[in-house]
Amino acid sequence: MGTLSTGNRGEDRAQEYLFARGYEILHRNWRNGRYELDLVAVRDGVLHIIEVKTRRKDSLTSPEEALTRKKFKALCRAAEYYIALYHIDLEVQFDLLAIEYDESGACEIRHIPDAMSPVW
Repeated sequence: MGTLSTGNRGEDRAQEYLFARGYEILHRNWRNGRYELDLVAVRDGVLHIIEVKTRRKDSLTSPEEALTRKKFKALCRAAEYYIALYHIDLEVQFDLLAIEYDESGACEIRHIPDAMSPVW
């Protein structure tokens, strides 16, 4: 399975996971110019900016290790633009969904709420 198909498969699972837990998905793969967000959702009056990192179990780095400071700064800029564009006035939380697939195709999902604090 290639990187793109692994990522898409992970985002499919992430969306199902969140929906089953009461999140309202506002956008998936939202893009505007240079800005991009994997998933944007709302639950209990909180806007969740959700980064999805998907890896195979045998990868050199874990999904959690793939959320670097540089990537998080880009997420903050994109979230700031998104919030201004849609005039959102909610508390914002950045979550990470770490997804790993094994050889059989089974996956493990680790939801890390409030994974990083925004740098506004």
